[in-house]
Amino acid sequence: MKMEHSKLPEAASTRRQFIHGAAALGIGIGLGGRASAAAPRRGGTLKLGMGGGSTTDSLDPTLLVDWVSLNQAYMLMNGLVEINEKMEAVPELLESWEAKPGAAEWLLNVRSGVTFHNGKTLDADDVVYSLNLHRGPETRSAVKSNLADVTDVRKSGAMQVTVTLKSGDADLPYLLSDYHLLVVPDGFQDWAKPIGTGPFVFGEYTPGVRSLFKRNPDYWRPNAAWVDAVELLVINDVAARTNALISGQVHAINRIDFKTVDLLKRNPALSIVRSVGGQHLTFLMNCTTAPFTDNNVRLAIKYGIDRQKQLSTILRGYGSLGNDHPIPRTDRFFAADLPQRAYDPDKSKFYLKKAGLNTLDVELSSSDAAFVGALDSAALLREQAAAGGITLSIQRQSADSYWDKVWMKAPFCMGFWAGRPTAGQMFSIAYKSDAKWNDAYWKNPQFDTLLLQARAMLDDNKRRELYGEMQRMVSDEGGTMIPLFADYIDATSNLLKGAIPHPLFNFMGCRLAERVWLEG
Repeated sequence: MKMEHSKLPEAASTRRQFIHGAAALGIGIGLGGRASAAAPRRGGTLKLGMGGGSTTDSLDPTLLVDWVSLNQAYMLMNGLVEINEKMEAVPELLESWEAKPGAAEWLLNVRSGVTFHNGKTLDADDVVYSLNLHRGPETRSAVKSNLADVTDVRKSGAMQVTVTLKSGDADLPYLLSDYHLLVVPDGFQDWAKPIGTGPFVFGEYTPGVRSLFKRNPDYWRPNAAWVDAVELLVINDVAARTNALISGQVHAINRIDFKTVDLLKRNPALSIVRSVGGQHLTFLMNCTTAPFTDNNVRLAIKYGIDRQKQLSTILRGYGSLGNDHPIPRTDRFFAADLPQRAYDPDKSKFYLKKAGLNTLDVELSSSDAAFVGALDSAALLREQAAAGGITLSIQRQSADSYWDKVWMKAPFCMGFWAGRPTAGQMFSIAYKSDAKWNDAYWKNPQFDTLLLQARAMLDDNKRRELYGEMQRMVSDEGGTMIPLFADYIDATSNLLKGAIPHPLFNFMGCRLAERVWLEG
């Protein structure tokens, strides 16, 4: 967050803290990935092979779920605020913003000179409408609960919007960067063929299969949208996706199998782009379903996983240990003083006895749709947990329907989160009691109270204390076991230039299509 945009005093120190942390963690182009020093050139069709797509996908911003739909949405539409590679909130369709004292009222200044694909000029009405798509009793938006504290969104000038909150929120610009909050024309509803202000215009779209979007000749952002078109192929099988890159069918792929990274590094025609960020792998215990209603059972399972072995075996070292909460080391509010939970079968047995059990038999639903290597991770957990008296059976699920029929439905299943740019946003979207994506169904009124208090604070030291306590609560009481944070690993053809790491999401924060160019 830059001082001139937010006018909040902690911004500069926040930026410095992140940069120092990033350097310590080695964020950069590693493992052979590299950006070209050559000048960008226009032309060509960029071909992407992506995992994370489904036939139930939608381009409706309120319903975006996985990698494919996110990347497609960012090709067609822009957000209000963007998170850059330094994890700063920077203007996109807003030119600037300003918080009134107390940060409960914000003035958002809309960027001038921007046109939609249908020729309409962007104005405050479009921003008000687009934000309100995610508010109100009728919305299906996943970020409805995130905006629950917004009491009013109103036009306060032809190119200005005023947002009023129940209480102050120092991180509102970060909240406005959420990938759901994309901008469409006032009154727009045709989600089968979205109109946005993005770098590409709609061409062809078959959900879960393929899309073809063409360059927007009137794109407002200079030095962007270099390719003439983008063809995105949904290839959920990681082996098929990798083969498509090696054979030259596509220029870039996401979600690399960690076991193949070292092999791909040796291919002189390819580059690897590694980003360290907040992506974390989850084992979800439904806190409303027995036996997971008992926190002793949840703790028994959390002590039953050998995180270090999972890191070396599943991620091949391309990640870091998780501590059963979702806040990464790159976050300025990371609780570094929270003891790292270690593998301890004796503690598993201890907590089972506290739950009145000698042994525990549970079924885990798994699929590599959850994350690459999820089935292997589940099998490894089965071996590790047995020493603590836990017998785990694995139910292999279909990748095509996993997110619709298994995630948030099976009592014990697997998943992942891409992370969010701030601790408050991550907690709000997946741990607040009324969050739509509270995927372990953990509800704690004290946690909710602390979350609201932390949002309103402008003093980083006080916020750090509250966020630290929330991390402890989630780690010790929550229904989500988070053994690992996984680096983002993308692979590209050396014909593709300009790809660099981004700590928020893979494929340059889902903006790769807009930023890269082709040579040869």
